[in-house]
Amino acid sequence: MARVFWDTNLFIYLMEGGPLEDVVAALLERMVLRGDRLYTSALTLGEVLVKPSSGGARDLEQRYLDFLRPPDVTVIPFDLQTAPYYARLRRDRTIRPADAMQLACAAAAEIDLFITNDDRLSRRTIPQIKFVCSLARAPI
Repeated sequence: MARVFWDTNLFIYLMEGGPLEDVVAALLERMVLRGDRLYTSALTLGEVLVKPSSGGARDLEQRYLDFLRPPDVTVIPFDLQTAPYYARLRRDRTIRPADAMQLACAAAAEIDLFITNDDRLSRRTIPQIKFVCSLARAPI
């Protein structure tokens, strides 16, 4: 069993469709079969709700709210435990604040695998996160 953190973009692909929907659905299926635990941050929930709330898509908003809750997904808060990780990450000014929040939440939870479709992040080595990789290279 691995602790796997999904960056925001994976949830959007899964819930809103597009060319990577099948890839993310297959990844989720493999995770379930392996008994992996899915994690993300509270920031992810805020980010995925922007489009449905601005477009009045209440059904999509509710699907996100239903999916991003325990026991299926553990949502990590940005809190006093994650703030020091964020500060250390932000010393590198090439990491954007939202990305630093995601990585800080994952580091605080000692995530095994952080999956993103952001190539800039997928090349990072972050203490307390065993592996950061792109969706295309996800080893599960």
